[in-house]
Amino acid sequence: MIKRQSLDEIMSSEIKRDIASRYFGFRKLIEEDTLHLTEKIKHYSFILDKRISFDLIRIYILVKNEDLNYSFMALANLEKKLFFDIYLTESETIAKRVFMCQKFRGFTRKGRFKKYLLDCYENLHFHTELYRQKINELEQKHEMIAEDIKHFYNKNDINAIMGFLHSLSDNKTCRNCMQGGMEIGLAEGLGKKLQINAPPPIGQMMTILSPLRPLYEIRGKLKKLAGKAYTHQSPEFLRMFEKKHTGCKRQDK
Repeated sequence: MIKRQSLDEIMSSEIKRDIASRYFGFRKLIEEDTLHLTEKIKHYSFILDKRISFDLIRIYILVKNEDLNYSFMALANLEKKLFFDIYLTESETIAKRVFMCQKFRGFTRKGRFKKYLLDCYENLHFHTELYRQKINELEQKHEMIAEDIKHFYNKNDINAIMGFLHSLSDNKTCRNCMQGGMEIGLAEGLGKKLQINAPPPIGQMMTILSPLRPLYEIRGKLKKLAGKAYTHQSPEFLRMFEKKHTGCKRQDK
């Protein structure tokens, strides 16, 4: 014979179901926002890993000389040694890769070299500003998630919830436990298991870049630096500037 639930039991079950639905529903929204933030971090990292790194590597190879490269970093307000390694300036394989599908302006080889270095810096500045905007978006999203988690715990104290659920249980049937066999002391351990932690700060997951000086502020000094860099390049490398473009087909040996 099926035992019929009393009105109190029905109401207790409904209240528990409603509490669980709200608790885990809100929790799921926070977890989804956190996952979305993680995916954005991966996506925006592409700007740093591919665009900015390639812009910088091209400039490092063009400037060639290590001391001149440090002068360039100071001139641009660039954090020292970002993606810099002296090996980059000497590797023919890397040079072939980063200088594929490039176009040059100017009428002479030296003119094309100098203008191209300025163009590389302009691209670097653009991609750096874009990256900084994305970092700002991520930081705002991170702050929102942290606030949501704080609000979540203000409204959903697991210990209070477990205590409330215990008060709805049948004390005659189970004086020292909660309905379903859940001990009161389990609330603290369950709270730890269900704890939601805010994602690590964006600065721990992505490189934070300072703003670079715009090209118009350093154009004259950068052109002089390009002239000095030209004298450090090998004749083989400078042949690339005898034409107005490089090939787009990879020619790795």
